[in-house]
Parts: sequence; structure tokens; C-alpha cells
Amino acid sequence: MKQHRIMTLLLIALVPLLFIGCKTAVLVPVEQVTITDLLGRQVSVPAQVERVIAIGPGALRLYVYAGNLDYVVGVEEMETGDVSGKPYMLANPSLAELSIVGLGGPNNAPDPEKILTVLPDVIFSTYATDAVAAGELQSKTGIPVVVLSYGGASFGTTAIFGQAVQDSLRLIGQITGDATKAQAAIDFIRQAGQDLEKRTADIPDSDKLTVYVGGLGAKGTHGIESTQGQYALLDVIHARNVVDETGQSGSLMIDKEKLLEWDPDVIFIDQGGYATVVEDYRKNPTFYDALSAVRNGAVYSQLPYNYYSTNLDTAIADAYYLGKVLYPEAFADIDPGRKADEIYQALLGKPLYAKMVEAFGKFGTLKLGE
Repeated sequence: MKQHRIMTLLLIALVPLLFIGCKTAVLVPVEQVTITDLLGRQVSVPAQVERVIAIGPGALRLYVYAGNLDYVVGVEEMETGDVSGKPYMLANPSLAELSIVGLGGPNNAPDPEKILTVLPDVIFSTYATDAVAAGELQSKTGIPVVVLSYGGASFGTTAIFGQAVQDSLRLIGQITGDATKAQAAIDFIRQAGQDLEKRTADIPDSDKLTVYVGGLGAKGTHGIESTQGQYALLDVIHARNVVDETGQSGSLMIDKEKLLEWDPDVIFIDQGGYATVVEDYRKNPTFYDALSAVRNGAVYSQLPYNYYSTNLDTAIADAYYLGKVLYPEAFADIDPGRKADEIYQALLGKPLYAKMVEAFGKFGTLKLGE
């Protein structure tokens, strides 16, 4: 079946050969347009694109937010198997049934040979961090490579609500010929960020609880020590992240004794690392019971958002839940589960909170000793 499809496509590709006289053939060129990708590269792509792949961490997710899914002709092996932490795949399970175009994963380079088996018109990629790498893949395949971006390696506010994400979504819509879906996603993400900022902008620091988020995923699962400075979900709601006093940003591992010194009012634990935290608690309950948040029942969950780059939908849902816990009056109108479904519906077309709860647990308090 696959061989027949490829042969049909090859025959179609030969149709533009117009023969003049008996021996002369002229190739009728496909109309091209020039776009600028997220590396600033000028890339010529077909004016009409109907076959695409999206490779690299988070590339397919961005495409799902913005593009026509009927155009996707292959996926990386990384996008198949257990997809419980990938709402974009939960919403579109048929994508996992498409042809495999490479292993995927941050440590595996694109596979030109497998890419060529599905003959895409355009390759959307987050693999390339420089123009040379993108150019090499384009040269090896003869297919335009358009680089997308989440806005940098560190997971900051700009990685969710920033210009790079919006430009990537807009570019997908432009290339696939319909910007409606992309613009709707851009508008929703921007409005969510503005809403979160507005709800908390005028709350004085003296009225805020101190907070710590642990168990965050960073190239794997980790325990209570894994956290972030200038953490996007806390920054957007103007929270008092105790880690910010270190002056560091992005993922870091702290000394557990430092957590005792900070003794935050509230602790959130990412459900992706929760099992590791519970295991550690059983080995050393004295450490945890010395924390005010543990003694006062102020330990809460957040859904894991980082799986093959950032699930923007889950991250935004988490931000609303963190806001609900830290500023109950400012978020009095928010039901976190319903809000999560609203976000998934807007970006992915389906309410998925129940599926996330089934895999990871719900928003709520956590009791480490149970």
C-alpha cells in the first residue's frame, strides 16, 4: 500500500513535464513563496503545501495548535507509545498511526532517508539551533526546512506567552494556507497570559505567601530538589518564589537543607516527580515534617507539562491552579478542572483534564505520608 502511494506521487510529480517536439522536455516549476523562519533564514516553500512533517522537541505540538492535521504524513517514533503526558497526542491518536520518519528525541538527529519515504512538501523542525544544521537537512532531502522555536532553552514566561511561540504558530498557518486556526491559538495564549498577569499585578508582596515548586522534570523525573528560578508559572502570577533569591533562572537542583532554610508557606510538587518525592519521604520523614507547608497541609499538586518540550496547554492550566491556591480571592471565579478543559478545548479541540487526571492525579492537596 505504501509503495503504491509513493509510486502514485512520483507519477504525479512527472505530470508537469511538457514535451515540445519529439525530444525536448521542459519542467514546469512549482510556484514558490519565500518565508523567514525562526532562525531568520529565507526559505522558499511551495505556494500550495499539502504534505508536512514536524520533527524535533515540541514541533508536532506547535503544528497541532496551528495547522491542518490532514496534511501530516509522518511522525517520529518518539510521538508513539506512551503519550499520557502529551495532550496533543491524546486529542489526536490517529497521528501515532502515521509512517515513522525517524526516532525523534533531543539526542537523535533527523533521518533524511526515512523523511524521504513520505515525500513532504515542507519539514517543520525544532532540531536546528543554527542555520548550518537546518541547511544540511534541507540539502540532504531537497525539501524546504522551516525552523520553529519555543523561544530559548530555558523555560521562562517568554517560552509560553512570548513572541517566538506566536511567530512559530503564525508561520505554520501562513505556510499551510489558512491562518485562522493559528491566529485563534495565538489570541487564546496571549489573552490567558494577560488575564493571569492582570489578576495578580496589584497584590502587594506583603500580602503574598512564599512558595516553592519541586519535583520538576528536567531531562527525566526528579525529586523535591528539582526546581526552577524565575519560574514561568510563578512569574506570570507575580508569586514570591523562594528560589529567586539565588539569582539563577531555569532548571536547577538545590541542596535540600536550603529548602529547610527557606521554609516556604506553600509547596507545589509536579506530579511527574511526585512518586520520587513520596519515596524520599518514606526514607526521611523527619526532613519533610520539619517543613511548615507539610505540617500545615499546604502541599499541592501540579500537572506535568514538560514532555518532549513544553505542553503550553497544561502549563497554562497549572498557572491558573497555582493562582487559585496562592490568591483565592483573585481567582474566586476559577474552577481549576473546568479551566483546564477550557484551555485544552481551545488549543486542541477536546476537554482532556479527565485523561490527565487518570494518568497523573488531579489538582489538589498532597499528603506525602499516605
